[in-house]
Amino acid sequence: MSLSHFRITRFQFARDRVIGDSQVRADDVNVAALELVSESGEVGLGFIQTLFNPLPDQQEIESVFEHEVWPSLKGNRAIALVHRVNRPRGGNQRAYSLPFHEAVQVALWDLAAKEAGLPLHVLLGSRRNRVKAYASGLDFHLDDDAFVSLFSHAASIGYSAFKIKVGHRDFDRDLRRLELLKTCVPAGSKVMIDPNEAWTSKEALTKLVAIREAGHDLLWVEDPILRHDHDGLRTLRHAVTWTQINSGEYLDLQGKRLLLEAHAADILNVHGQVTDVMRIGWLAAELGIPISIGNTFLEAGVHMAVALPEVEWLEYSFQNFDHLVEQPIEIRDGYAYAPDRPGHGLVLSEKARGEWSRPRRLARSELGAAPENPRLPAK
Repeated sequence: MSLSHFRITRFQFARDRVIGDSQVRADDVNVAALELVSESGEVGLGFIQTLFNPLPDQQEIESVFEHEVWPSLKGNRAIALVHRVNRPRGGNQRAYSLPFHEAVQVALWDLAAKEAGLPLHVLLGSRRNRVKAYASGLDFHLDDDAFVSLFSHAASIGYSAFKIKVGHRDFDRDLRRLELLKTCVPAGSKVMIDPNEAWTSKEALTKLVAIREAGHDLLWVEDPILRHDHDGLRTLRHAVTWTQINSGEYLDLQGKRLLLEAHAADILNVHGQVTDVMRIGWLAAELGIPISIGNTFLEAGVHMAVALPEVEWLEYSFQNFDHLVEQPIEIRDGYAYAPDRPGHGLVLSEKARGEWSRPRRLARSELGAAPENPRLPAK
């Protein structure tokens, strides 16, 4: 059935911990639920998220969406829109005024799968229903005690792979964090590091050698240098034969394609834009390049993870979003499980809509206590 109308619900609340990396820091959540509704009453759900600044008031979000996005969706069927190919020419090649891109793709695919009566991962061609998950701390701004507590908990509930943030101005602090991680996770665990482009190419080589000489084995280093430095990334690939270069997180679809064509990554990092991920995933499979699924909102990326043959890992970061939906994605014993419910399986919680919606932008001081995070120990 054709799309008939949309709903947007704005949320804003405190995080249960400060998250971030060598470049960013955030202690609140700014997100809006986008619901695309068909004539049959089926609903496709996606989330509009900003990390750095609060979203404008809900009325403004709705107005921008109605003028910039809705005309291309209204009256069309979701299954047709997810496969539509546009010509990126001239003024048509531009970003929306607000970050709608991922939310629209996720909502359309959710709705298309529901109307087909299939779980999204089945519609995408999955041959399995689970993928290995690694525990990612987003831990750069945590003190050592909080760092140890987070990763100790992750290890206690079955994770066997862990990614920490590095790229501190004091390299000794990065080395200390790696040593601390050893104290709280099982011997033989997989370890990844992420400097978030904090290093230059030569600096990255020097530091990766130092990390190895300090006795730390790495499964991969993620975004060690600038995203467009294909020559530097390619040099690192050939120089650090004992680990892998994971890159692509910050690149759009075209940028990811250019990264692959430059042979500048051992592993391609993708996120939550379903159509884009499937297209670049097919290309990566042609080239034999593995894919990792980075953080996706409420772990919706598990559907793409189990549908793409090159994906071995999905990132999980213990963020307190679960209260927004009726039933979160199941993660246990170090695996994320794709639900067998129609669509992506995430339905906006009416309780959350009532208790946590914030139609008007609030100051950080007005947010109050963070919602409970059931996947972390109570504080």
